[in-house]
Amino acid sequence: MEEFNTNKQRQHKMILANRKTCNLSGVADVLSFDLNEILLETDQGMLMIRGTQLHVTRLSLEKGEVDIEGKVDSMTYSETSSFAEKGESFLSKLFK
Repeated sequence: MEEFNTNKQRQHKMILANRKTCNLSGVADVLSFDLNEILLETDQGMLMIRGTQLHVTRLSLEKGEVDIEGKVDSMTYSETSSFAEKGESFLSKLFK
């Protein structure tokens, strides 16, 4: 049974255990990933996860779930609406 909030979005939940494993729900897309950075589009905005030896171990976009392993150093959210209003993509703004 899926849970929905009042905005008809999936519930966004993050479980980080010992900075080594992370389980996320409410993920719309994985935009990029490498060993040091993973960029996700979630129902709550863009999420950048930085660390070392990061691996996406499970991905289910139908359910909106992602599992990540590796050492997590930081997690940063940003709003996607501010980039869309200016006519710029998130990635072009990120790498300026």
